[in-house]
Amino acid sequence: MKTTDVLVIGGSAAGMVAALTGKAHWSKKEFILVKKQKEMMVPCGIPYIFGTLEGSDKNLMPVDAALQKSGITSIVDEAVDINITKKEVLFASGEKISYQKLIIATGSTPMKPKWLKGSDLENVFVIPKDKEYLDDMKTKLGKAKNIAVIGAGFIGVELSDELVKHGYKVTLIEKLPHILNLAFDPEIAAMIHELLESRGINIITGKGISKVLGNKKVEAIELEDGQKINMDAVILSMGYKPNSDLAKKSGIYVDEDNFIAVDEYMRTHAKDVFAVGDCAQKRDFVTRARVSTMLASTACAEARIAGMNLFNLHVVKTFSGTIAIYSTAIGNTGFGTAGVTEQRAELENIGTLTGLFEGINRHPGNLPDAHKQMVKLIAAKNSGVIIGGEVIGGSEAGELTNVIGLAIQNRMSVNSFLTIQIGTHPCLTASPAAYPIIKAAEIIAIKILKNMKEE
Repeated sequence: MKTTDVLVIGGSAAGMVAALTGKAHWSKKEFILVKKQKEMMVPCGIPYIFGTLEGSDKNLMPVDAALQKSGITSIVDEAVDINITKKEVLFASGEKISYQKLIIATGSTPMKPKWLKGSDLENVFVIPKDKEYLDDMKTKLGKAKNIAVIGAGFIGVELSDELVKHGYKVTLIEKLPHILNLAFDPEIAAMIHELLESRGINIITGKGISKVLGNKKVEAIELEDGQKINMDAVILSMGYKPNSDLAKKSGIYVDEDNFIAVDEYMRTHAKDVFAVGDCAQKRDFVTRARVSTMLASTACAEARIAGMNLFNLHVVKTFSGTIAIYSTAIGNTGFGTAGVTEQRAELENIGTLTGLFEGINRHPGNLPDAHKQMVKLIAAKNSGVIIGGEVIGGSEAGELTNVIGLAIQNRMSVNSFLTIQIGTHPCLTASPAAYPIIKAAEIIAIKILKNMKEE
């Protein structure tokens, strides 16, 4: 039986970062990482293997090279049982490895609802982080013409845009009132909706799919209102479920939503066992409510926390909840969101003030690559603390969203934004006199002042 100081189960982003961070902080300790597949996909790049990247080979994570460089042993196998008393893990190959510390990073699996009649027909697909499955899926889609994408979250939107760019007729279907409904407020979601339609995607919102029709193979779909639409393939982008069965059957506490329960150091209820990534429990940074957010960026933050705290708690280095920072691009237009939306804040009974400012990302606006840039900031009404933000702009939208995320994490107020010091350049940023994040904050500050005068 092999022994190691730290055993990591899972080789995607969370597992890799946990191992690398852990080794960097505890260099004298031995680390072994075990993954189910030799080749691991870059999770966020998966939609682009269907066109822009030309194939899955261009979307691989350099896991083995990174681990080898850091002196970490990598093994391809599958964990089937954890003995938390003996501190041993049994693998499908029959091998056992004993550990001092264990990190579970088993990820998630795409959902294929049992209630969806016809979901087992040929040409009904999900979107896993599985190279072999995705390669087969791409081959089969090559013979399709009309494709339905079910679920208009980020993956559904990105995949739809990628497919329509490469000649497919795509219908994007979302049961909620708006596309990207959980990430953006209605006025921003409407702009993204319009942009996607202008690129040739047929979008249906406010009603979901009820059946997939066909004899052995997909022929059509039926919506909740009875409408039938002919289709050659159906792609289900309806969310993911945490891979927590291994932990659960091993006696590690799993919550009611099947996430492995963890504290702010990413420790589970079992001694010397950590969990990170999609399989681990999440709480919203602002509301503290349990949420099912699954993001590679969140997973990597959790992984760094676990790696640093393996053998000695760095008391200030904790994971205090997911801010849910997302960004994407449709053509040359970027979109981003961080924290809670205005509609989510209302559901959580948080009073808010908002500021929405539209400007240009260059100064003067006649420079090449100039693009409209819109920022919406959301602040808690009683404190003025920034709790959310949404961005539309050029390619810099993702980094502007990260700035808002940093402000949320540090509980910055609107007043902090008014005095923030920024670096600007005509070819790189908006004007310092009309910097959209600052201008959006000014709008909220004026509302706060007005409320004070009325009181």
